[in-house]
Amino acid sequence: MSSPESDPVGAPSHDGHRPDVNGSTVAEGERAIDIENLQVTYADGTEALRGVDMVVPEGEFFGFLGPNGAGKTTTIKVLATLLAPTSGAVRVNGFNVRAESQQIRESIGYMAQETSIDPELTAQENISFACEAYGVPRGERAQRVSDLLDLVDLTDVADKTAEEFSGGMQKRLDAATALVHQPPLVFLDEPTTGLDPKARNRLWEYFRRINNRGTTIFLTTQYLEEADQLCNRLSVILNGEIVVEGSPADLKRRVGGEILDVEIDTGGGAVDRSVAIATAFEPFADATVERTETGISVTAETARTHGTELLVALRDKGITVTGFNIRAPTLDDVFLAITGEHIEPEQAADEEVSR
Repeated sequence: MSSPESDPVGAPSHDGHRPDVNGSTVAEGERAIDIENLQVTYADGTEALRGVDMVVPEGEFFGFLGPNGAGKTTTIKVLATLLAPTSGAVRVNGFNVRAESQQIRESIGYMAQETSIDPELTAQENISFACEAYGVPRGERAQRVSDLLDLVDLTDVADKTAEEFSGGMQKRLDAATALVHQPPLVFLDEPTTGLDPKARNRLWEYFRRINNRGTTIFLTTQYLEEADQLCNRLSVILNGEIVVEGSPADLKRRVGGEILDVEIDTGGGAVDRSVAIATAFEPFADATVERTETGISVTAETARTHGTELLVALRDKGITVTGFNIRAPTLDDVFLAITGEHIEPEQAADEEVSR
């Protein structure tokens, strides 16, 4: 992909305080990330980012969601000084992305989807090499290596080569190497993609641990459960613009009500008939009715109160109901409502066989 246009980026217009994603005021000195009207236009005319505004306070566990091509990767590249903005003002850990890129790189950690560890080195050697690369003082390296091995629960395999590790263990080692210089801000770019649930949960525990120690975390993920479990706040980007912001609970409340999932015998046009019946069902006059692979889904404030009445109405019209469930909205429901599509994570590719 070609580089964006290199128009000058103006200095941030700080008034001392700006709202975060929940509308709370965040003082200038307490912002890990501060973005105002960020725009990135590539040489071919593609507008990757169209006026993004974002404040991430220090110490937050922040989630950044969006479908492929929405602008997530472009945003991270700007924040990590790998891509110059076309216009707008961006500061990371108090440093300007254009004028102080070296200071930013020294003050952040970055964990990409693909691990960057050397499979022929041991866990201890990988972390030691990262210490040297990041300029950790020689006298502090041994303790730093020991602390990080303990933090990611790899102390008892410190002398084993990384190629002997499961996928989850390699991910944890990769995360440790991103923290050798004790950065106050860490970018996690889909860090658990391809891992089985057990390995993913172990990484979640580790991410919570470093966040509890005060590290600000900026997470992009395809696993909406991951964002729900880990993040204090979320932003959803679509077509280069932030379309919704808030805590996971706030966003789920925006869906409205609860969700009634109805499984039916789908033969003979039963799904179309069920949609028509649910749409005409008076207690659900303001409900959202959608087709699913196994039947229909109804989102309504009165789903729990009148759900059984709809099941009776479907039965009376000759629809065979094979199952039903009433549940609270998930982030997947939020994402579907906002973008019109589900996020489909990659299937787990690695097994955590030994740890």
